[in-house]
Amino acid sequence: MGQPLFLQAVIQEKIWGGRKLEEVFGYPLKDGKFGEAWAISAHPNGVSTILNGPFQGMGLDQLYREQPALFGNRSEPVFPLLTKILDANDWLSVQVHPDDAYGLEHEGELGKTECWYVLDAEPGAEIIYGHQAQSKEELAQMLAEGCWDDLLLRQPVQKGDFFYVPSGTMHAIGKGILILETQQSSDTTYRVYDFDRQDEQGQTRELHLQQSLDVLNLGPVANSRTAALKVGSNRYKQLVANDFFVVWKWEIRELAELSREADYLLVSVIEGRGNMTVGEQDYPLKKGDHFLLLQDVDSWSFSGEMELIVSHP
Repeated sequence: MGQPLFLQAVIQEKIWGGRKLEEVFGYPLKDGKFGEAWAISAHPNGVSTILNGPFQGMGLDQLYREQPALFGNRSEPVFPLLTKILDANDWLSVQVHPDDAYGLEHEGELGKTECWYVLDAEPGAEIIYGHQAQSKEELAQMLAEGCWDDLLLRQPVQKGDFFYVPSGTMHAIGKGILILETQQSSDTTYRVYDFDRQDEQGQTRELHLQQSLDVLNLGPVANSRTAALKVGSNRYKQLVANDFFVVWKWEIRELAELSREADYLLVSVIEGRGNMTVGEQDYPLKKGDHFLLLQDVDSWSFSGEMELIVSHP
């Protein structure tokens, strides 16, 4: 019987970040603005390190490469998913991500379909989620003229909201929002608009208008597929299922005996604390923990009161 593999998050400094990664989750931060914790990642721009077991100290990318049987000998050449926590202390840029075909051709990596579970949101917080242009020609004209109020669709958000963000979607996370993001393993972002902000050197960040026009979708954002199951006091809700990932929210309120039904699982504790038992071994869990359940863990139990975001390819 194997064991869950806990992971060390990689903290990323961002111009729009704050301090909530430390205040809410206890991740130690240096001085500065920190916007992202790459919690489960094998992407070369931020590789998570395994904290326990026989692979302690190894990067997730190396484990995936050298021990494919633990991941079900799947066909994906790189670990395909990335789990992040984002602290938006200010607006992120208005942006879009390419699909796989465009990303591989132009950037040499996967495209980026993602989804957001809102962990917390200040009163009045909102996101940009889609746009109102009816054609590529109208979109190009509105971008060139900076008609942001007419172009961008804003939506209020609150804790517990969920948003599916396929590649090609115009989007931005607004100020005062804390999010857990599940995404394809990609770091390609095309900035459409950055609110004319400047860094400490008075420089604006690069925009990518031609690439954005190439990949932006028209029309409403595609809906996600959801389903829910209640077992006793525990609740298991499927938030989205698509060609890239399946994402669940598990609410544990009493003993839960579970088994792995996918090749492997990515698990993040977003609220509460409790215990996980695998075989005869207990593992304490708390908010901010992230771990993998691989092929050598067939079944386990949870106890305590916790909320978890769980995903798999």
